[in-house]
Amino acid sequence: MRYSLKQMAVFDAVADLESVSAAAKKLALTQSAVSMSLSQLESLLDRPLFIRQGNRLVLSHWGAWLRPKAKQLLQDAKQIELGLHDQQLISGSLRVGASQTAAEHLIPDLISRVDTDFPELRIELMVDNTEHVIDGLLNYDFDLGIIESRNDDSRIHQETWLDDHLVVIAAAHHPFARHETVHLAQLEQAKWVLREQGSGIRQIFDGAVHGLIDNLNVWKEYEQVKVLKTLVKNSHYLSCIPYLDAEQAIKDGDIVALHTPQLDLRRTLAFIWRYDSGENPLRSCVLSAAKRLVRRREREIQQAFATM
Repeated sequence: MRYSLKQMAVFDAVADLESVSAAAKKLALTQSAVSMSLSQLESLLDRPLFIRQGNRLVLSHWGAWLRPKAKQLLQDAKQIELGLHDQQLISGSLRVGASQTAAEHLIPDLISRVDTDFPELRIELMVDNTEHVIDGLLNYDFDLGIIESRNDDSRIHQETWLDDHLVVIAAAHHPFARHETVHLAQLEQAKWVLREQGSGIRQIFDGAVHGLIDNLNVWKEYEQVKVLKTLVKNSHYLSCIPYLDAEQAIKDGDIVALHTPQLDLRRTLAFIWRYDSGENPLRSCVLSAAKRLVRRREREIQQAFATM
């Protein structure tokens, strides 16, 4: 076998950082050593792995083909090294990109469970909307993603974590709060504050009203669900947010969940990862812990909607 793990590590670092100097700093090598290692690998493969674009080195077609294979190889090599030195095999960092609802209501408990079960496994968390989580996963910024809507990219595997619902909310003093059922014509007349385009919540809501409400009056858009809840509580706006986000405010009487049977607001929170990422024991441990965590929570959500 003519290539070395060092060459693969250099290739992976340059691919991540798009810079020889940055890769050299990350690997504690000189720039000349990184450049030489990369050149040797390209010579062995007889393929250019990068294309220079200004100050950046971006992957060529062959580089994009090699990248997931190099990551899998380096991951396997690390596991072998840990085993040979009799160290904890479930060890290292897993980069997770999560949408807002999961990050606020589920991820803290998941991290606590992982800390207990796998003390050498660290979750590095980045919170963003669904669209950006998917982009980050495709760009190798994350090893695992958690999103709030369906993904149709053929490069990504998706696995349901939690069945959830969105709810249309209004202030307790809103005229609609007194109605047993709120119909489409009333929803069309209302002023709405919603999540921004690109968020999973917005995708599900837009899909639910598509073909049913022609002219929805979207007054303002915000990235933060907390802002939406406060605006609804203090005004005559309507909004649509996950039940997980609305639950406590509903119990406190600050807002009400409107009964809107004409809208299908079911959704799932799902894990996603690249098909070409191969087996990852750290990811498998997190998935196992996550499934155990949500069983009770899912039953509570189903019971709450059965009484609405």
